[in-house]
Amino acid sequence: MATTVKTRSVTAHIPVDLAERVDEIAERLERSKNWIVKQALSAWIDQEEERSRLTREALVDVDAGHVIDHQAVQAWAESLSTDFPLPVPR
Repeated sequence: MATTVKTRSVTAHIPVDLAERVDEIAERLERSKNWIVKQALSAWIDQEEERSRLTREALVDVDAGHVIDHQAVQAWAESLSTDFPLPVPR
């Protein structure tokens, strides 16, 4: 028994060159433009949700005082181009 997924149309005005690129990819992959846009939007939303999760996680670390001094990071970064790089600051 096939399950049906509820859908809703979303309209967006996009630059012509972007629309043409979607057309080209859809033709090359032998998929509909609708499928291409759904895949792209889904991937972008997943990426944004992960970015948000990582940001919240980082803010918890900051609130807990788990930070590295800026000068230590800068000194380490500057040492990378020398013959004797410093250890990674912790």
